[in-house]
Amino acid sequence: MSARADIAAPMGLLAELTHRCPLACPYCSNPLALDPRSAELSTDQWRRVFSEAAALGVLHVHLSGGEPASRPDLVDLVKHCRACGLYTNLITSGIGLTQRRLHDLAEAGLDHVQLSIQDCEEGSADRIAGYDGAFARKRSVAAFVGAEGLPLTVNAVIHRANVERAGAMVELAISLGARRIEIAHAQYYGWAMANRRALMPERAAAERAIAEVERLRKCHEGVIVIDHVLPDYHASYPKACMGGWARRTLNITPSGKVLPCHAAETIRTLEFATIATQSLADIWYNSPAFNAFRGTEWMQEPCRSCSRKEIDFGGCRCQALALTGDARQADPVCHLSPFHDRVEFFAEGAAPTVDYIYRR
Repeated sequence: MSARADIAAPMGLLAELTHRCPLACPYCSNPLALDPRSAELSTDQWRRVFSEAAALGVLHVHLSGGEPASRPDLVDLVKHCRACGLYTNLITSGIGLTQRRLHDLAEAGLDHVQLSIQDCEEGSADRIAGYDGAFARKRSVAAFVGAEGLPLTVNAVIHRANVERAGAMVELAISLGARRIEIAHAQYYGWAMANRRALMPERAAAERAIAEVERLRKCHEGVIVIDHVLPDYHASYPKACMGGWARRTLNITPSGKVLPCHAAETIRTLEFATIATQSLADIWYNSPAFNAFRGTEWMQEPCRSCSRKEIDFGGCRCQALALTGDARQADPVCHLSPFHDRVEFFAEGAAPTVDYIYRR
């Protein structure tokens, strides 16, 4: 399948090796209906995916899940990615990674580890994860990563339970030896949407957290890189979700379905191909689902005539669907959207605190 001049090759691939995960984070963006272990791609199928991805032009692969350490063939998959010339980033909870296994991954060619943390206070962190001992385990895994000389990124999702400690999580990341931290305010897809009332912080608390993280960005310049993903519900304009629909990256589910973004399956009007029936290149360039919201031609007003349409590409299609019932509408995060009031209602964080609904 030859490339099309009007469509750039993808740069990144999120490989969801499994939906199995020992944690039960209430903000999990995986779909409500998970792929069972029996439906997961085999080792050979994933090898084929990575070979096709490299031929397509992909530069880096994010090995994710669920918990990718649940796959006994993880070392073999990393070794194959290295042979294909792909940069590998392991996105992990740390659960299931021993010092020996991390050494084997490093020997196989793993380039980078991204470790999730739920809070900087142990009791709160374990409660959010729904897993006793998770916080202590993560500290151990961070030490293993450092011992192997691998670069470490810490990922922290910010919500009501930890919003007042966003800055402290930056300090924790530094103490763990991380070179980078991603502070990402919760986005409401999948299981996170089911827990939105429990997760949404008050606007004032979110604004304090934003200000503190931005202060630390300057304070720790040269020590740690801080990537700050601002909260959609407290913004005036939407983000270019995934850099724009099918512009830079693609996702592959544990069962081999190829998606333009993590939550794309919520758009039931689209049919997504699998690697069992089509090549990765054919899906990227020619599938109707990947071309559905590419560029700007699909847009309705007010996006169609907006000066920002090639900056944010209309925002998130999955969020538009979740909040308006129509994936073609302007993302309600935008203050110009006719549905912006639906975001404002929740953005005030006015709902009473409620218990998490854990995935079990």
